[in-house]
Amino acid sequence: MKAVILAGGVGSRLWPLSRRQKPKQFQKITSDLTMLQETYERVKHLGDENIYIATNKDFFEDVMSQLPQISHNNIILEPSLRDTATCIGYAAMRLSIDSEPDEVMAIVYADHLVKNTEQFRTKLEVAEKVARNKRTLNIIEVKARFPNVNLGWVKVGKALDSVDGHEVLEFKGFTEKPDLEKAKEFMADGDYLWNTGMYVWRIDTILEKYQQHVPDTYKKLMKIKKSIGTPEEENSIRENYSACEKISIDYAIMEKVKEDEVRIIPADFGWSDVGTWESIHDELAIDRNDNIGIGKHIGIDTNGSVVRTHNSNKIIATIGLDDIVVVDTPDALLVCHKKRSQDVKKIVEKLKEEGKYL
Repeated sequence: MKAVILAGGVGSRLWPLSRRQKPKQFQKITSDLTMLQETYERVKHLGDENIYIATNKDFFEDVMSQLPQISHNNIILEPSLRDTATCIGYAAMRLSIDSEPDEVMAIVYADHLVKNTEQFRTKLEVAEKVARNKRTLNIIEVKARFPNVNLGWVKVGKALDSVDGHEVLEFKGFTEKPDLEKAKEFMADGDYLWNTGMYVWRIDTILEKYQQHVPDTYKKLMKIKKSIGTPEEENSIRENYSACEKISIDYAIMEKVKEDEVRIIPADFGWSDVGTWESIHDELAIDRNDNIGIGKHIGIDTNGSVVRTHNSNKIIATIGLDDIVVVDTPDALLVCHKKRSQDVKKIVEKLKEEGKYL
């Protein structure tokens, strides 16, 4: 099996730590390793020759400095940002050149947290077996822990199979980022899981779905494939890739396929997309009243807060704060209520409008 690590995002909700020039996948957020390095550790059992990194061309040096063991040939560079459908399709096309048609590829993300690596690997193997035997599009989804309005949800049906003692469930549909009331209904229903976006499928199977559901993108990817190894390769990649529709894999493929073409592999391995400062606190704090901090922090009557500074000579002192985020970097300081950390992206948008976003 091949693993493609998607590492081209910008992570704007974790500003000011995550920046355009060095987004969250290249930062140390949940451990002493960067999130990209953590992701590599989870899939390194597949062998370095089977691990690919799909990223923006501007991040090539960051990838190579953090994962020098990965061959340059296994770095798939996006010449422009065209969302996950184009990125994943491009990766599948590149892998199809040197792989057997029935080879399986897994899509994982460089900026997600997984606490239980052993179970993650087990579920990956289950999904691989289903992909080889059934030629289905398989998604590893996780048990919902609270009514999250920032994630997609997947409705599951009955158990269709069992692989090595692990259930394989029927797929009944997606709901993207429901409102709070709907999310509460999903929690109470019990037939909904959080959508992780971790896909496992045969390379030839997913390319067939591209041909069927996004034919224009598929044609452009095939034009690029024909140019590989020729003097026209660079121009073909640049021109055809940028001309592909900018759309997510969920909208381009997954919402168009038939329910019986998809299988759900349920999991519970401590997953989070750690997309906001609130989610980082929720995942790393032992208790909701604990503070999460990096750097020198002195707190009096301070609870449930996130305090980070990367200046070893600066002390951040807080008094009487509850559920506050304080992130100090050399050129920016963020202070917000933890419950409003989803709105940090609005700050980034405003900075972009004013030409001040770095």
